[in-house]
Amino acid sequence: MNKIEHIGIAVKDLELSCGLYEKLLGAPAYKRELVASEGVSAAFFKTGDNKIELLAAITGDSAIADFIRNKGEGVHHIAFDVTDIYAEMERLRNNGFVLLSSEPKAGADHKLICFLHPKGTNGVLIELCQEINEGQEIRTESNG
Repeated sequence: MNKIEHIGIAVKDLELSCGLYEKLLGAPAYKRELVASEGVSAAFFKTGDNKIELLAAITGDSAIADFIRNKGEGVHHIAFDVTDIYAEMERLRNNGFVLLSSEPKAGADHKLICFLHPKGTNGVLIELCQEINEGQEIRTESNG
């Protein structure tokens, strides 16, 4: 793992929360994105080398909607940048970590992502992120 890529924060109202973080960080979100596969709308903020991702549910059955129902707004996950997500997933699986998917999937901010089950990481949801390179073949469970 190379570095913390971002911290994901679950919010009820993306517009209201964007206003709050714009005031807090002194800058607007540099990117907004709809991630239909995850049922979320995301906004990204950057301060120095650090990134924060605000996540709001767009469907009632998304992981963010469940998180907010169970725990309220707050830190949802910590994401780590990795060079080779496939190799990192295999390494972690071989070390006893439980991955929430057998293959990475396309996520926000032009990344391949995979989550680790928080029961194996002291209750913290960990996300692996790898930048999708131009022309990179993305393996899936069906072509894996």
